[in-house]
Amino acid sequence: MKKILHISKFYHPYYGGIEDVVYTIVSELRNDYEQRVICFNHERGTIRTLDNGIEILRISTPLSISSQPISFSYYRHLRREIKRFKPDYVHLHLPNPLICIYLLLCNLYGAKLVVHWHADILGKKFLYNFCRPIEQLILKRAEVIISTSTQYVNGSIPLKKYQSKVIVLPNTINENKFYLYDGEDAEVEKIRERYKGKKIVFFIGRHVEYKGVDYLIRAINDIDKEAIVLIAGTGQETQHLKRLSESCPDRVVFLGRLPNEIMKYYFYASDVFVFPSIDRREAFGVALAEALYCKLPAVSFKINDSGTTWVNQNGVTGEVVEKIDEKELAMAINKILRDEDLRKRYSNNAHEWVCKNFLPNQIQKLKHVYV
Repeated sequence: MKKILHISKFYHPYYGGIEDVVYTIVSELRNDYEQRVICFNHERGTIRTLDNGIEILRISTPLSISSQPISFSYYRHLRREIKRFKPDYVHLHLPNPLICIYLLLCNLYGAKLVVHWHADILGKKFLYNFCRPIEQLILKRAEVIISTSTQYVNGSIPLKKYQSKVIVLPNTINENKFYLYDGEDAEVEKIRERYKGKKIVFFIGRHVEYKGVDYLIRAINDIDKEAIVLIAGTGQETQHLKRLSESCPDRVVFLGRLPNEIMKYYFYASDVFVFPSIDRREAFGVALAEALYCKLPAVSFKINDSGTTWVNQNGVTGEVVEKIDEKELAMAINKILRDEDLRKRYSNNAHEWVCKNFLPNQIQKLKHVYV
């Protein structure tokens, strides 16, 4: 049985788009390959654990700079893990600049390097000037480069020299997370009752600048009055967003971080999912695909050379707003809220689209990589 060492920034149960994709890949391949995962620990200490039968080495992370976890002991652990495990493939999930440096210094003992290119490094010019040569060395060393959409490959400057190595493998969602078991319909109904029958406009994600949540809040006064906006997640922008919403306290509710088992109830209880990311730092949108799977029509902004506009099909699964503008965003939301037939059509299309393109059967394509 061939061996794969996955290198991710964090790993389950940490919730993040990339981490969720890595977890799904590892879970789907566990019967066909011997796998291990090495990552930063989102909690304290360096620990080795078992997760669904897979050995996970979580490295202590004493500090973080510009969203990059920093650990000087990671290199020692990584070098030792490769030497002891002797993987046939090292599957590296990027961006993760520090680990690129460490990996370039490691002897891979003949292992082939697979680079999973989730996103370019954007919005951090000083950091990227330092990372660019390291990034190019990693791409040069890679046997295969995986991108999540054709749109992103076409717009990625770092990948231009290496397109002959690139294959497209869409991110996938774990549909088991969104199955409603007996009795769980009641939990969905409780959420609807909590907001007294108002139509629910829902967002979930990290509260960072490029997610564009401020556009959603500024759009509230133009969104139909019978609707309420629920904002889940946390991040460095949370306090700013709460201050921004003070002018309309009865129309926006901050839910905080939702556990996976609760999140699905909000997807099913809502009427529209808003995914207002504003630039290519949003490369794909796993939460967007998750919402669509739950038959929740979506509204998103058009982002050139990003996979989001492919994930949310304009006029099929929801509305893609051409101009990044809060009034245009509100108009698209209202269009769905005011037309129940349109909402139902988008709802059914959304689920079918995700089942066709973003379920774990896509991961079987990786078996052609691990040859």
